[in-house]
Amino acid sequence: MNLSSLIEQALHTQYQISQQTKEQLPGVTATVSLPDGSLISHACGFADKESHIPMTCNARMPAGSIGKTFVAAVVLSMVADGVVELDTPISKWFVDADWFCRLPNYNVITLRHLLNHSSGIIDHVYDTGTDFANYIKNILKSDNPAQAIEPHKLLQFALDRKPLFLPGTGFHYSDTGYILIGIIIEKASSHSYYHELSKRILIPLQLTDTVPLHRRDIPGIVQGYARQSRRLFGIPKRVIADNQLVFHPSIEWTGGGIVSTSSDLVRWAKGLFEGKAITPHLLNQMLTSIAKPEQPPNTLGPVLGYGLGINIIKTEFGSCYRHHGFFPGYNSLLAYYPDKKIAIAMQINTDNAKIERYFNAIATEIFRPL
Repeated sequence: MNLSSLIEQALHTQYQISQQTKEQLPGVTATVSLPDGSLISHACGFADKESHIPMTCNARMPAGSIGKTFVAAVVLSMVADGVVELDTPISKWFVDADWFCRLPNYNVITLRHLLNHSSGIIDHVYDTGTDFANYIKNILKSDNPAQAIEPHKLLQFALDRKPLFLPGTGFHYSDTGYILIGIIIEKASSHSYYHELSKRILIPLQLTDTVPLHRRDIPGIVQGYARQSRRLFGIPKRVIADNQLVFHPSIEWTGGGIVSTSSDLVRWAKGLFEGKAITPHLLNQMLTSIAKPEQPPNTLGPVLGYGLGINIIKTEFGSCYRHHGFFPGYNSLLAYYPDKKIAIAMQINTDNAKIERYFNAIATEIFRPL
């Protein structure tokens, strides 16, 4: 049996197992990019369960925090151009913002601290008790449930809070920090983040299936099923109605902020980690990690650290650069194995299933004959 058949069999086996559990995985796509750049893609299940629309390999889904790898690459591209600096306090970009001094560690935070989550700033999504969740619930209950959310509205939850630690002395994953990065990108470039993303990354690498998640009607996006997000934020079970998201995706912005396919995600991993997106010196900066205490469940090995927008993991198959992505109704996972020059991406259209289990089954088949 060839590798493509092994991957397809593993994917379908895990899908069938999920149908016998509470997860009830709707659909899944998976793509492997081999050392020569050739792709193996498979899909199974449904893009829309109720309408019995089958999942296809070119299905677009929000990639969640995998978008942080793109944000980091945009910043490093701007560093190469001399537009921003990694180790200069970010306060220079906020001299006219009266709220900025209310951020913890405001006067010493750098872009590097924000990129590797060592700023000491909380995460507004999960560290505010019910404050942020209630904020989203109230929007969804309002007369305009699909209203866009301005970045400063997301930052308000971090104001006037004590720092978790001095910058550079600890690790705490923070979407709030990445919202700040997005604001800095726009201030420094005088363009929108998505303009810079397209100009610096998407167009040069020909990532034509990857688009900004900045509007509700995204061509090719498949139905997503929210269970965790429904419980946390009151988001409806089916996140798409009348061919558009039922809420505005600005809930995430530069905490993620892209829609992609599993095929484009592996192309991105190959382009990024094989030196086509940023210079070798800056790629080395990206992959210089700090200590990271959290251990994601069901990973193939211990987390060694977090670089600039990327996890570094030790596995039985060698080192691995990876990032998980959560967005209401969806989960994604991207990994690159530098010793093998193999990239793997998987996307599912639910936020309830544990994607690592399905991913690990595929990875095991890929590396077993190597």
